[in-house]
Amino acid sequence: MGKVWIVSELYYPEETSTGYFLTKIAEGLAEESSVHVQCSQPTYSGRSRKALKYEERRGVHIHRCWSTTLDKDVLPLRVLNILSITLSFLVNAIRRFRPGDCVLVVTNPPTVPAVIAIASYLRRCRCILIVHDVYPEALIAAGVFRKRSILANTVGWIANILYRQMDRIVVLGRDMASLIEKRLPAGGRRTVSIPNWADLGLVRPMPRKDNRLLLDLGLTSKFVLQYSGNIGRTHGIEQLVNCSERFLEDPSTHFLFIGFGGKKDWLEQSIKERQITNTTLIDYLPRSDLPVSLNACDVAIISFLEGMAGVSVPSRMYNIMAAGKPIIAMADSNSELALVIEEENIGWLVSPGDVDGLCGVIIEAKSNAGLLAEMGRRARKAAEAKYSFEAVKTAYLGLVRSIRPDGD
Repeated sequence: MGKVWIVSELYYPEETSTGYFLTKIAEGLAEESSVHVQCSQPTYSGRSRKALKYEERRGVHIHRCWSTTLDKDVLPLRVLNILSITLSFLVNAIRRFRPGDCVLVVTNPPTVPAVIAIASYLRRCRCILIVHDVYPEALIAAGVFRKRSILANTVGWIANILYRQMDRIVVLGRDMASLIEKRLPAGGRRTVSIPNWADLGLVRPMPRKDNRLLLDLGLTSKFVLQYSGNIGRTHGIEQLVNCSERFLEDPSTHFLFIGFGGKKDWLEQSIKERQITNTTLIDYLPRSDLPVSLNACDVAIISFLEGMAGVSVPSRMYNIMAAGKPIIAMADSNSELALVIEEENIGWLVSPGDVDGLCGVIIEAKSNAGLLAEMGRRARKAAEAKYSFEAVKTAYLGLVRSIRPDGD
């Protein structure tokens, strides 16, 4: 029986979402298979660390390839990182893969799946694509490509070829499945829906009055709305700032941003220049602090730009639910985020860009503590019932079994 390979730019010791999820998936698969990981040196939250070129951790063999580790929030430097990672991954994959191996590769960065598909074909491996973001749609939403431009059309053409070459395609939500299936030939269903999960053991509801982050920030007496996670180019950060500005005359309402990303500098500058005194921005906190940070609010906010349905499913949603917090989502109505909020009755949906609607929902939430408590209980219950790691691990184990030569 061949090896199972996980190919991802991000892996342990990275704690950001992709690194965390791929690490856990690899460790889960190691219960049944010989699992090897091909990754880069840390480039995100762990960029300051120099990890071992090879190590074995929790049954997984980790091979870290050489690449540049420049500041990923500076676009030209991020491009250099991607180019070096892509070339390094291709060379190492051709050298290490063997016939009969099973390869799982994630879509970030977008050039990597293409070269891993080539290496898998040359080395006669089965290949599974794990879709975290759909391209070129994610790059169009981020403003990197213009819609229907030559670059966008070219990337879309390459992505369509890539999807057709994969043995299976793992999608994170129903909206993503619908989007990708439109780009596949009719018949022969290849998509498999496996969501991300909540870290139910680490994150759980905690009393607000004892929250050390709220105490440190002096926010224990405020109604706190929290945006936590990637402050990226596809997120509607501008609308949240405009909304917070409208609440300046209400000293009891406060907006708390936690994280980093492509729009963080803009956010920091806007808060300062516009003197938005009811808004606090703090840096990304270690994953071990999630129980404290996610409980440091009354309501969580997840905000996307218009047209992101199917392009990206926010993994932060599941841990917010585990913390027992209601969610206000600025998202397309057909997105997985919107569907979960509606099905579980755990929050509100606002159209992307609708600042008036967002302000109205915040006023409604603030005036109904009983409803917030009920939504929080339902959120935790749904996380336990539907979004556990054990359920996801079982799904990945079954998927790998199904495409091995002796599982066809």
